[in-house]
Amino acid sequence: METFDDVVAVNDPKHSEHGAPDFVFLKQSNNSIIRGYAEAKDITVNLDKTEKTNQMERYAGYTNLVLTDYLEFRFYKNGEKYETISLGYVKQGELYLQPENGERLLRELQAFLDLPPESIKSGRRLAQIMGGKARRIRDNVEIYLKSEYVEAHELEKIYEMMKRLLVHDLDETKFADMYAQTLVYGLFVARYGDDTPENFTRSEARDLVPASNPFLRHFFDHIAGAGFDKRLAKIVDELCEIFSVSDVRNIVHRHLHIADNNACDAKDPIIHFYEDFLQSYDRLERKKMGAYYTPTPVVRLIVRQIDQLLKTEFGIAKGLASSDTITRTVATQPWRKKGERKDRLTRDIVESRVQILDPAVGTATFLNETIRYIYEKNFQSGQAGLWPSYANDNLIPRLFGFELMMAPYTVAHLKLAMMLRETGVNKLKTRLNVFLTNTLEEGIPVQPDLFSLGLTGAVTEESRLAAEVKSEKPVMVVMGNPPYSGVSSNETKFANSLIEKYKVEPGGVIKLQEKKHWLNDDYVKFIAFAEDMIERNGSGIVGMITNNGFLDNPTFRGMRWHLARTFDKIFVVNLHGNAKKRETAPDGGKDENVFDIMQGVSIMIAVKNNTKQAEFADVHYQDIFGLRQDKFDQLGTEITFKKINLDQKMLYFVAKDTKGQEDYEKGILLNELMPVNTAGIVTMGDSFIISEWPESIRDRVCKLANGEYDQDRLNSEFTLGKNYAKYVLSSASGLRLNEDLIVPIAYRPFDIRYTYFDNKVVWRWREKVMRNMIGERSEPHTHTHTHTHTPIAPRGEYRND
Repeated sequence: METFDDVVAVNDPKHSEHGAPDFVFLKQSNNSIIRGYAEAKDITVNLDKTEKTNQMERYAGYTNLVLTDYLEFRFYKNGEKYETISLGYVKQGELYLQPENGERLLRELQAFLDLPPESIKSGRRLAQIMGGKARRIRDNVEIYLKSEYVEAHELEKIYEMMKRLLVHDLDETKFADMYAQTLVYGLFVARYGDDTPENFTRSEARDLVPASNPFLRHFFDHIAGAGFDKRLAKIVDELCEIFSVSDVRNIVHRHLHIADNNACDAKDPIIHFYEDFLQSYDRLERKKMGAYYTPTPVVRLIVRQIDQLLKTEFGIAKGLASSDTITRTVATQPWRKKGERKDRLTRDIVESRVQILDPAVGTATFLNETIRYIYEKNFQSGQAGLWPSYANDNLIPRLFGFELMMAPYTVAHLKLAMMLRETGVNKLKTRLNVFLTNTLEEGIPVQPDLFSLGLTGAVTEESRLAAEVKSEKPVMVVMGNPPYSGVSSNETKFANSLIEKYKVEPGGVIKLQEKKHWLNDDYVKFIAFAEDMIERNGSGIVGMITNNGFLDNPTFRGMRWHLARTFDKIFVVNLHGNAKKRETAPDGGKDENVFDIMQGVSIMIAVKNNTKQAEFADVHYQDIFGLRQDKFDQLGTEITFKKINLDQKMLYFVAKDTKGQEDYEKGILLNELMPVNTAGIVTMGDSFIISEWPESIRDRVCKLANGEYDQDRLNSEFTLGKNYAKYVLSSASGLRLNEDLIVPIAYRPFDIRYTYFDNKVVWRWREKVMRNMIGERSEPHTHTHTHTHTPIAPRGEYRND
């Protein structure tokens, strides 16, 4: 390669060990400019098989790449192969040369080194290239942070800061992911707002990030600054070059109009683009996106119903579009000097009456739909000229969103800015009120700290502004799709305090009898947070789609009791779709989930307007069964609800046939008949510690005892519950294989499998009951010895007691 003008080839073995190509070709006169990469394989390696490896998937993020076995040369541009030239081949151990291709190879190599950046014409291709670059950045950041030999002071500071201020369980892998996605999507946001398409650099990107996103601006101070890692800078500069020769704004505008926004099942085109990006970046993340992205028909129903209820239940004529105001008294400062008069420390302020919050904003699907709905219903026909000033002065200041993760936070800002721009709002007077914060941490307003500068100051400011919303803003509408997690990701003191009000028997006097329940699920905490916001405001509406377990799960009776006391009317649309229960439609037909998940879901819209005469809210209910598209179609129509009578003991939020219940309750309770009782075992790692074959269990336990597993391997090879890998590894030091502990387990009805019955590998092993199934302990601190082969029983539903 060095026969070419102004080119030097560098082979860095240490770099190759970390997954980078074997060779990098630099401009000799300026080593900061990369002209291409090469991955060299032995002459015996099959390049067709190499192309299908994870290694080559990673290399899709390299702008110019050659893959060679020194006989065949394959040329790639941003992961796309565009040319193959062979100098020979091996057949039955004999080498056959093709010297006639030598000149052609030289010409192609010269062209390869001189290749300008690819000009992108389609949204999908741009998303693929962005995904490839993000994957390179992610992999490199993770390597730099985990390596003992590589200095990454700036990255380490940001990592520690994010862990301390925002995501307390953050690790290097999660940080690398959020950092890479934020960086690449941040560049995309900047380029979208670029009015000088002929050039684009990291430094320019910082100035182009809209003022509506202060955090991202500070993030790009880091990207454009002198302390930015030079190794990452080369990758970012490659992407900037691609952006510089691509009309990103035009690509996005064309992409925006691919979907029919009026279609019942229309998906946000920006989410289409983000999914294409994730498909190239990380297919697992793309799959997760399908699981938690809220379908448009669901969002539109919730927004539409809230708008109608504001009109009918509160007399707010324009509903969500209302410009009504209220006056409230606020403190002028959070403290008072000794002896200072109290009336000097307060003032009256005028605020919007209909303030809206999505506490789990994600990519801003609900807020985006709210803007679209208000525009189309009130301004699109005949009032479009009033829209920009209304949006700036009346709408944007009363829309709020909280998001914990940087990547969806960035997408949310992009999507809202683009929606406003598409509807005619070209300039924003103020920032968008989507804040990077943890909803389930207490909102304590803090005074600005002059010493919290840069990115740290930006994150602190996001938290401060979010705290003002939590503690001061009169939020009237809370809507969204909170996360569902049986093992909560939010075990903060504040988060746990939110649900204490639900851990009671109906009546609120006696604590909930069950010690084990699923009230710690994150979605329950978000509902509790929303209830508190409306309670503090005195009136309002909560509209959410969540796990439907709380509707009739016995241990959620205290939650239902509390909700029924707080609100005046509760509307429930049970969308069912519980694959775990193998739900079917009433006619026996298939019942599909509206998400790509197994847990059934429901929509709850709760109204507090202080009009109820009885103790409990009127609960209105409707079931929707069937295929996903059929459910979407029904959500696009007017829902007919039926009022249900609340059972005073359990307060089920579903329609139940209670005929004969009074006679049934005269019988003996099972827990009185069998006072020693518990739920079935919970492994939290079925795919690891339950198998159809005892040999598989034996092999896994031996490997675990011998230290052959680490956390990454366990999580990659098996589908495990949160913290299970960490749990079994911490117990593995005292683990010794005992053949007697490999026992049958009634995994499902008529499905007998095998497990290793030891609390070192079973999360909840319910010893007080299960000891009667498999035998007694011989000593307090030894393994259980099996005297019978009666299958033990696991808990049937992990999320529902």
